[in-house]
Amino acid sequence: MGTVYITQEDAFIGKIDERLTVKFDKKTILDVPLLKVDGVVVLGRATISPATISELLQRHIPLTFLTENGRYLGRLEPEVSKNIFVRKAQWQACGESPQAIHLVQSFVRGKLKNYRNVLCRRQRESTDLDLSVHITRVEGAIAPIDSTHSINSLRGLEGAGSAAYFGCFNQLIRNLEFEFKKRVRRPPTDPVNSLLSFGYSLLRHDVQGAANIVGFDPYLGYLHCERYGRPSLALDLMEEFRPLVVDAVVLSALNKKLLTPTDFVAEPLSGAVSLTPEGRKTFLRLYAQKKQSEFKHPVLGYKCTYQEAFELQARLLAKYLMGEIEKYPPLVWK
Repeated sequence: MGTVYITQEDAFIGKIDERLTVKFDKKTILDVPLLKVDGVVVLGRATISPATISELLQRHIPLTFLTENGRYLGRLEPEVSKNIFVRKAQWQACGESPQAIHLVQSFVRGKLKNYRNVLCRRQRESTDLDLSVHITRVEGAIAPIDSTHSINSLRGLEGAGSAAYFGCFNQLIRNLEFEFKKRVRRPPTDPVNSLLSFGYSLLRHDVQGAANIVGFDPYLGYLHCERYGRPSLALDLMEEFRPLVVDAVVLSALNKKLLTPTDFVAEPLSGAVSLTPEGRKTFLRLYAQKKQSEFKHPVLGYKCTYQEAFELQARLLAKYLMGEIEKYPPLVWK
């Protein structure tokens, strides 16, 4: 099963023997073996029993709380990994060290190459699309990465490549009921941005869990600046997965008409757009399916799921920082 998503407002989360149960209105709406659970995400308001919290901690199962719209609230998880050597290497590389610069180059390169490859594939599949200008702009941001040794300059390249990608994102949507004009985050004011933001919140949960398993301090990153309460390393590791997982799910949901405009609601005052409960269930199901889909890892050479790849990339990052491999290889989809 992997991650359990609990979306029912005012649900009660408990345990019976070796099973996780979720009840609402005195009826059991979920009953799964704890052995099959590697994460619990609560969206909205729910109650969880102390015994269940204790069981999750003992089993090293993280419990994450999001608002019903996907905004991150907090996380309860077991004691951090005892591998102090990974965290020591992580801290020693912070700043403008050669290792930090290499990692930022790798994170930015991986993300932008995946952006380029997504656009190139769409260009090949749809003869009516002309994405060549945007592809060229993304490639223009990729080209100077290896010769750029300032982290702020690398952030600028990442921003330029992302702007080129999102500049044609609307052309990737083949459903006339939806339109994307630009990336709007806080709050998202249209359905497409709402899906992107919600998906990135889910991805953050998964990648942060992988970073914790490996033994990292998720709050010390390299591409993302340190900021109180922000898991910068998790956001760093997310970058290469954004187009591969979340953007792919969003485009599939819209282009296959698995979500319709009736699956979204807007707040009258803020204009914030979010999924309805039923729409949320549909998106969570698609996201879970994507995480469990298999592909051949381009570096390791064997099949894995995206869920497994989150941890594999974190372990490759640890190996690089510990000096066991010469370079960190981002996951680039071809």
